[in-house]
Amino acid sequence: MSSLLVNKYNIAGPRYTSYPTVPYWNDDTFSSKKWKSSLIKSYKESNQKEGISIYIHLPYCESLCTFCGCNKRITKQHQVESPYINAVLKEWGLYLKLFDEKPIIKELHLGGGTPTFFSPDNLTRLIKGILKDSKLANNYEFSFEGHPNNTTREHLQALYNVGFRRVSYGVQDYNGTVQKAIHRIQPFEHVKKATEVAREVGYTSVGHDIIFGLPFQTLDHVKETILKTKKLLPDRLAFYSYAHVPWIKGNGQRGFDEKDLPSAELKRQQYELGKQLLAEVGYHEIGMDHFALKTDSLYKSMVSEELHRNFMGYTASKTQAMIGLGVSSISDSWYGFAQNVKGIEEYLHLVNNNVIPVYRGHILNEEDLIIRKHILNLMCKFKTNWTIDNLYFKELPDTLIRLKEMEKDGLVKIYSNSIEVTTKGQPFVRNICMAFDLLLQRKQPNTRLFSMTV
Repeated sequence: MSSLLVNKYNIAGPRYTSYPTVPYWNDDTFSSKKWKSSLIKSYKESNQKEGISIYIHLPYCESLCTFCGCNKRITKQHQVESPYINAVLKEWGLYLKLFDEKPIIKELHLGGGTPTFFSPDNLTRLIKGILKDSKLANNYEFSFEGHPNNTTREHLQALYNVGFRRVSYGVQDYNGTVQKAIHRIQPFEHVKKATEVAREVGYTSVGHDIIFGLPFQTLDHVKETILKTKKLLPDRLAFYSYAHVPWIKGNGQRGFDEKDLPSAELKRQQYELGKQLLAEVGYHEIGMDHFALKTDSLYKSMVSEELHRNFMGYTASKTQAMIGLGVSSISDSWYGFAQNVKGIEEYLHLVNNNVIPVYRGHILNEEDLIIRKHILNLMCKFKTNWTIDNLYFKELPDTLIRLKEMEKDGLVKIYSNSIEVTTKGQPFVRNICMAFDLLLQRKQPNTRLFSMTV
């Protein structure tokens, strides 16, 4: 990545965990009734063929990390656990009433917040409650996000006993100055222990999340973090750019100033150095921001072109329907998106009154579905084609014109019926997707909505 290209293409843009992106959802044409209909349609088409995915948002944390843009509630009062889990199980029951057969669960992921804020017993009760009226796919995968400071052997064993085989730990950076700025103090020894215990228990995929572009972070800090990570050799890594979005309500990103963040040029160097060090020990880049060893399912899915991307990021397999449970969770029926209310009290109130707690969403039209497929192809395969699956759309010539400058810069190759992202262009895949994003092209935002692309 040259500094000239970074300066040219480092603009605000979506991360494309969905299309349309959330700021461009059409709430005026959305309704809970339409959402349920789209989910029922998707479920009937796909349950027996591929099963469904479930994402459960567990929002509680004992302390605030100031780099985090997630929806969370800070508390040390653990009596909140049982009422929340009761509500999640009741919400799942409301969805079960929509289906005419038992759902087949292929993927289940616990995110947060801090899932390990909850006790092993409560997590066990949650998962057993979900599975009670469901079936498991033959190749199911259960995963959770663990905090190295509070993920105990008891947590790992309890979740292993109900089917979990993958855990990802939020590492971010090992330098003390950076950790203090982001309010995430966790020594290497804590991560080492959490990683080793997971493997002792029997987890087959242990992941680490590392961030570059954090406040006060230098090139040496990134090098130190990667070198320590190599000692533990996690099966997969998320190595991604810090998304600075302090304007989002409820966000904790206010413990430092923007001037404390590395420049775009320094971030480029951090990324290049990290990528080089990871490649030296056998990590392969997967899509955008992800790396995996050849033995991990994420790498295997990339080779077989089964890699998928959704609100959970990159996943090793695709399901057409994903149900999000818990406060602020986002569901995806392929034909529509729906997001739950963001306030915990409102969520509890709605669910306990037998209301599926969605408050906004988007029902995709024919154009949306075509553009969604193109963006998924680009994000997962670094190529797309408009003669397969009838993916031609009337504004394609304008899209290709927008890509001409990127072609001159060597970021894409444009053919008669397809385009391909070059190795040089892969760090700029978000920019390339933006050329296809018709909603973004028609209405450029007047205010800051997205993080920077590089």
